[in-house]
Amino acid sequence: MTLSRKPFLDDIWHDILSLLPLTDAARAGCVSQTFRSSWRCHPHLTLNSETLGLIGNACRREELGRIFTNRVDHIMKRHSGGVKTFKLRYCGSFFDSSYLNRWLEIAVTPGIEEVILSMPAGCNTVNYDFPCSVLLNGSGNSIRHLNLNRCAFHPTAGLGCLTRLQLYQVHITGDELGHLLSNSLAMEELNLNRCDKIICLKIPSLLHRLKCLTVFRCTALEVIENKAPNVCAVHIDGALEKLAVGDLLQVKELQMLHVDESNLVHYARSKLPFIMPNLEFLSVCSAEEMFSTPLLAVKLLYLKNLQIFLDDGQLGGFSPAYDYFSLAYFLDACPVLENFILGVSQTRVKHELISAGDSSMRRIPGHQYCNMKNVSIMGFCSAKSMVGLTCHILENATSLECLMLDTVYDNREDTDGCCVEGSPGECRPIGRSMIMHAHKGLWAIEKYVVEKVPSTAKLNVKKLCSRCHKIT
Repeated sequence: MTLSRKPFLDDIWHDILSLLPLTDAARAGCVSQTFRSSWRCHPHLTLNSETLGLIGNACRREELGRIFTNRVDHIMKRHSGGVKTFKLRYCGSFFDSSYLNRWLEIAVTPGIEEVILSMPAGCNTVNYDFPCSVLLNGSGNSIRHLNLNRCAFHPTAGLGCLTRLQLYQVHITGDELGHLLSNSLAMEELNLNRCDKIICLKIPSLLHRLKCLTVFRCTALEVIENKAPNVCAVHIDGALEKLAVGDLLQVKELQMLHVDESNLVHYARSKLPFIMPNLEFLSVCSAEEMFSTPLLAVKLLYLKNLQIFLDDGQLGGFSPAYDYFSLAYFLDACPVLENFILGVSQTRVKHELISAGDSSMRRIPGHQYCNMKNVSIMGFCSAKSMVGLTCHILENATSLECLMLDTVYDNREDTDGCCVEGSPGECRPIGRSMIMHAHKGLWAIEKYVVEKVPSTAKLNVKKLCSRCHKIT
């Protein structure tokens, strides 16, 4: 008896096409009937304006939404099931919940591992109730990553395999979230952003695997009661003393971000060595610093990575009373520090500027940064205290490998010194005053910094954009 090889070959084609991105698998489906049938059971569905060819479409948002809905509906009706990953980023302003509910019923079946749903902003989609019924009867038990954006979510049961939960602008109460957490014992990462219905967040002690907790801009939140025993990474807005986040001695990674709260750098230096002495990574973003960094005996003995971001919130610059040079006391408190990033975003420089006649820099006897290898300063300016801090680091970082200085704080790409309009690396608009200060910063680097760079270290000075940063 001769066995047909066709089913075997079809399985091979199916396995190959399942490894391709959805767009490539769809193109292959246009070549032959075999490829088309394989594409219909593609396990990884990523549906957005890019994969559906809607980038650059000139239609009105409502019409764009209808086109998007029709294309996704066409795909989902013909899909045979077996979805492992379902990522849907809605586009346009047209929205019909009945379509989305049907797509979720097709995609969320036993075996699915990742669900990412992002609703469009500005069309009342936050009133859309994620149909928790699709998670019942075992369909949701295999989900490891659930990411919901701009909708309502009222879970009635746990998800046994869930390891990552990310909620952005989701209407969910603290009790509902607590019930989900209590029945999702595999949870490793919890991320809540702008979830304004949560007043009290209770994390049960049963979550032994929970390592990372992120809570940003949940405006109604009053308290976090964390009993999970192994949380080692905390990302939170504001000072920690306002929230009871559990045992802090085990935390090794901390990110504090608050666009409205000031003096977080001062708080970090004066408080964290006592409440989080085992930190290895620290990132602080402060709206304003009214007090210079204090000189204290207590240290952060294990901190290897320090990031400090100062943002004046378009309010006209930082107070000249804040001494950038005082950050040297923070560096001295971190004896094993390897990487330091300082970012300063301001619309005006109020500090005393260094002049051509300044021949000496401040020094602090006894400071040695023996492990520091990489230093980046974004928003470098010719403020005397900032130039002094930079020279102080160069004189005392005996293992320094690279110093990066950027006189403009933005995300532009450092290619040929000229950004491309509309590109991801396009320069962020800045005022004429800060353009002038950027050029003064380059002068200060050339006059005071270059000569102090040791031969074993590399100095990388980011170019100004010839299109956006010209002095006119």
